[in-house]
Amino acid sequence: MVSRTHWRIGAVLMLAAGSIALAAPAEPPAWAYPMPTPQAALPGADDKGPQHVPDSAAAYTRAQLDDLFSAPDWHPQDHGPMPAVVAQGRKPEVMACGYCHRPDGAGGPENARLAGLPFGYILQQLADFKSGARRSALPARTPQALMVKLSKHLEEADARAAAAYFARLAPRRAITVRESDTVPRTFAPGWFLAPADGGAREPIGRRIIEVPEDTADFERRDARATFIAYVPPGSLAWGAAIAAGAAPGRTPRCATCHGAGLRGQGNVPGIAGRSPSYLVRQLHDIRVGVRRGQAAQAMKGIAARLDADDMLAVAAYVASLEP
Repeated sequence: MVSRTHWRIGAVLMLAAGSIALAAPAEPPAWAYPMPTPQAALPGADDKGPQHVPDSAAAYTRAQLDDLFSAPDWHPQDHGPMPAVVAQGRKPEVMACGYCHRPDGAGGPENARLAGLPFGYILQQLADFKSGARRSALPARTPQALMVKLSKHLEEADARAAAAYFARLAPRRAITVRESDTVPRTFAPGWFLAPADGGAREPIGRRIIEVPEDTADFERRDARATFIAYVPPGSLAWGAAIAAGAAPGRTPRCATCHGAGLRGQGNVPGIAGRSPSYLVRQLHDIRVGVRRGQAAQAMKGIAARLDADDMLAVAAYVASLEP
């Protein structure tokens, strides 16, 4: 168990010690790379009748919600007209971008928030998926495997239309970060964690546990879904020190590249308010060399200087910021 004392004293010692030897990360952290382990059907998962989410007049059947070539648009007032590739994709190989990333680009813990990312950055990531320069440390994870697959069939015009659309959208705050010694016991109904039935809790350990506040609405692909990310006590302070360049031997100031408030600048993406699970996956993938595209090269040396606890802490802190 990672106690408040462990993190706070550890942060002070590391700040005072200067350069220290860091152990290379071993296996990808399971909490950041959930693999489906269904233990029970989610509410409404077997309901073939109309499905609903709060503050929406729309209704979708379960078959419609499971159609990869149609993005459920619960809140059309939250965004402009979607290009065809975002709304429907291009059968048979290119799934609707908005299905996984949501019509407003909000994404979820299992994938990337695209809203507000630079146009050129999005195009480069699609090119990296296509070339093999961007992969996952766990290639069996379906969200990343689907991106690799569709990138090989995506026409340039569609790629540019999707990139321009998502780049115009404003990211919204969707994650509440809470320091806690204990967390809900979880399972993985898909490629994300969710609280198990019964309300049981367990020690957080050296993990971030990121869960939807309403699992059923998130599973219905509600773009307004919100999340709680439980993090070890003291991790926000240590993450803030790393991000500020105040942790010897770790990183320069994150804002040097990612801009004021870590909201991005130029072709460098904003990272403030993003899923901490996603952020840890990217840091790990960059460090072990499975994400090695153009944008990842600047992060390679930085990721190499972060151990698993550093990655957790900086992801927790960055996720707590206003996007």
